[in-house]
Amino acid sequence: MTTVQSARGPLDTADLGRVLMHEHVFVLTPDSQRQWSDEWDEEEQVANAIVKLNELAAQGISTIADPTVDGLGRDVARIARIQAEVDLNIIVATGVYTYCDVPNFFAFRGPGIIPGLDDPMVDFFVRDLEEGVRGTAVRAAFLKCAIDHHGLTPGVERVLRAEAAAHLRTGAPIMVHTHPGTQTGLEVMRVLGEEGVAFERVILAHSGDSTDAEHLGSLAEAGFLLGMDRFGIDATLDFESRVAIVVELCRRGFSGQMVLAQDAACYIDWIDPMFKGALPNWNYLHVLGDVVPALLERGVTESQVDEMLVGNPRRYFGG
Repeated sequence: MTTVQSARGPLDTADLGRVLMHEHVFVLTPDSQRQWSDEWDEEEQVANAIVKLNELAAQGISTIADPTVDGLGRDVARIARIQAEVDLNIIVATGVYTYCDVPNFFAFRGPGIIPGLDDPMVDFFVRDLEEGVRGTAVRAAFLKCAIDHHGLTPGVERVLRAEAAAHLRTGAPIMVHTHPGTQTGLEVMRVLGEEGVAFERVILAHSGDSTDAEHLGSLAEAGFLLGMDRFGIDATLDFESRVAIVVELCRRGFSGQMVLAQDAACYIDWIDPMFKGALPNWNYLHVLGDVVPALLERGVTESQVDEMLVGNPRRYFGG
């Protein structure tokens, strides 16, 4: 039996069921929120999350992978509280999310103060994966970092290499937020290749923001899993285009290299509430309710859908 850690404990990967591979429960900015906002009500938001996640479970999703890490307002104790009340599995991550610099906490520690020192991030990530996230009994199951249009800044590279080191010590897979419009997946390929990471253990998140089948196909051929994971964010790329690139990659034989999701959240404080209605499809129910039927109508087979929702996540977490 191969197991993966969740917020309710270890699970047999055979029991993961249908998985949405990139969904947040909350995305928060705690410092700014405490200073400027009256929007957050803990009990109200927790209760709302429980309702929304149980609606998702009732639709047929058994598991979500939540890549909320340092920089996105991670609170695993809160997630564990929600996990106890919902009928699906929540798999949590460890890592650091930045587009430019490392968080100030790390700026003058390890190699940030003296080049060549061991990076304390590595031990922190390993602790989350092997012992549990501070203040909880919950172990993270994967690593998450980011590289956006800013490119491979020194801070981004430091985090990426630290996560590669933690992966090599623990075997935990990696997810990298990428910006396919500037082909940052190629930088991920170079850096992780130098570190000795097998690309089959890496998801290039947000690959579905691009319609460049040649570029995405080359990354899939290299072994990466492609996160077609922003369905519903129609302002970045419209629904038809997001569906069409998945159809095309399936036609090219890459259904075994894609995972599906919406990158949604029960609550995200990055967006002014008055604008949240501008993305009516950006919710947990969009993939099964709208995307999968559209894929099937356009020639994607049921077995290919099962690969993207069941088989590929199982392989990613099962090693």
